Amino acid sequence: MIPVVQQPAWPNSECEPSVAHVAGCDEVGRGTWAGPVVAAAVILDPHCPITGLADSKKLSSKRREILDIQIREHCLAWSLGRASAQEIDQINILQATLLAMQRAVAALKLQPDLVLVDGNRTPELPMPCQAIVGGDATQPAISAASIIAKVYRDRLMQSLAKDHPVYGFDRHFGYGTMQHRLALQRHGPCAEHRHSFSPIRQLIQP
Repeated sequence: MIPVVQQPAWPNSECEPSVAHVAGCDEVGRGTWAGPVVAAAVILDPHCPITGLADSKKLSSKRREILDIQIREHCLAWSLGRASAQEIDQINILQATLLAMQRAVAALKLQPDLVLVDGNRTPELPMPCQAIVGGDATQPAISAASIIAKVYRDRLMQSLAKDHPVYGFDRHFGYGTMQHRLALQRHGPCAEHRHSFSPIRQLIQP
């Protein structure tokens, strides 16, 4: 299992933190049938800009991998949080998404003064938080968070594919593809599936 890790405050004296720290926060995996929902929080360094930040869904896998390294190397702080499939089943996907965001922000080694979140809902945080619809395409810090979260979750699902090879997690990453549906019909769900989601619930109902 890939551990959730966080980047400490940027140690390079050439990139000193600014007075006000703004974190971007975004999630990945909200609509999948399996695996956790993963959120990332990133505080970019205004003195060390990163070129090419964009919504992670609009970037190629190779480009995301490159940017993931650049973000982690040059930001002031970054962190990840997640909520498991079991937590999603217990509290619903919206609340699990907000929980993953809370965990990501709490794990930052540098406390932000403001958090910008992609979407129209904000998690409860001890600092001001603003929701921005489409923020992953317009706010560099949110774009960076979406990239970090996407790369991490894709790697996680590739790891889970080794434990559950019949489902093809390394190809569809838990999303509801025809291949995934056929595998579920043939093998039934595993512990990584979200049993509260309709496609899974229909398979396990007596």
